Amino acid sequence: MNAAVASFRQLAPGDLADALYQARNYTLALFDCFQSVGLDDPVNVPRLSILNPPLWELGHLAWFAEWYLLRGAQTSAPDSALRTSLLTKGDDWFDSNTVPHRARWTLGLPSTGALKTYCHEVLDRSIDKLSRADSDDAALYPYRLALAHEDMHGEALLATLNTLGVALSDALALPQTPGAVQREIRFPGGTVQLGSSAGHGFVFDNEKWQHGCQLDAYSMDATLVSYAQFSEFIIDGGYQKPQYWTAGGRDWLMQQERSAPLDWVRDGRQWRCRRFGDMLMLPMNEPVRHVSLFEAQAYCVWAGRRLPTEAEWEGAASSGQPGFHWGDLWEWTCSPFTPYAEFSADGYQEYSAPWFDSHQSVRGASFATPGRLRSVHYRNFYLPQRSDMFVGFRTCAI
Repeated sequence: MNAAVASFRQLAPGDLADALYQARNYTLALFDCFQSVGLDDPVNVPRLSILNPPLWELGHLAWFAEWYLLRGAQTSAPDSALRTSLLTKGDDWFDSNTVPHRARWTLGLPSTGALKTYCHEVLDRSIDKLSRADSDDAALYPYRLALAHEDMHGEALLATLNTLGVALSDALALPQTPGAVQREIRFPGGTVQLGSSAGHGFVFDNEKWQHGCQLDAYSMDATLVSYAQFSEFIIDGGYQKPQYWTAGGRDWLMQQERSAPLDWVRDGRQWRCRRFGDMLMLPMNEPVRHVSLFEAQAYCVWAGRRLPTEAEWEGAASSGQPGFHWGDLWEWTCSPFTPYAEFSADGYQEYSAPWFDSHQSVRGASFATPGRLRSVHYRNFYLPQRSDMFVGFRTCAI
């Protein structure tokens, strides 16, 4: 990661208000891409387990902010809100804890125009309330939570646009992800500090609390595996050789009938890359994206390498080693997503706890992650089979 951007975790009220406006404008710009091709109507959206109807997402984001910022809820429990929603059926429509995923296509949601109005009304009232809030961490916690929530959903909406092959508007031009210098870095090991400490702004519950972890010396790639490197695995028949795949990977591969990563498309005798509805030549120098954990593991076995542990990744990213490059794509680790010893759920009770042990730890950030959200302590997590998000991997020496 290169450019330093102020973290959302310490934003003061004025800057926090600006960031909330920026996040909402970005959400609406993404939504307009869906609307331009008729995907604001849930009936036109494919029923995939990896996405929500964009209209539901739009309402959910405003509802989440209203829940914590305007309705006085201290937790995500259904009876926690002290005031009613601006929408007569807001909780019935947009509470992700009580509305099953499969039902989100058939809820009879308000119109696109009505939900956009709701978004603006919630934001304006929230900013007005923020202008009178104290500037301590406790008072600003719900505002920072709402900002992080919208930023995370913004990246998910961008991934949904890519999944559905929807072109981006000119206002949503994405940064390039050029390949960095590929070399190996030796880290001496020792005690590294994992997680976040109290008293320094916003902390996600799965980062509690900072603790020491002893690491042996290890060697890690300075950057992520590229399209060119992964192409060698494919050319060597990596997808057809079961010895490279875990049992879970073999089962997944049979279900997918896949012979390359998700965004690769065979065009005659060569591969092309599908991005936001466009077909491109494979960008060989860029880090390979849209790979599942199973594909990353198989590549590592083929290459005689391994994925880093979550602790190794955080140790490397925290080391100050100038050659260690991160932030282009999320990165698979070999660590299951598990709680730290002092974990306790915060008000957003379902943020981490339901996903422990079933998900895999993913570290870093992607080109689609707002700079204010990026942190070496941030613990993301995906199911092993997910490859629709902007995720890649790097390897370590065995």
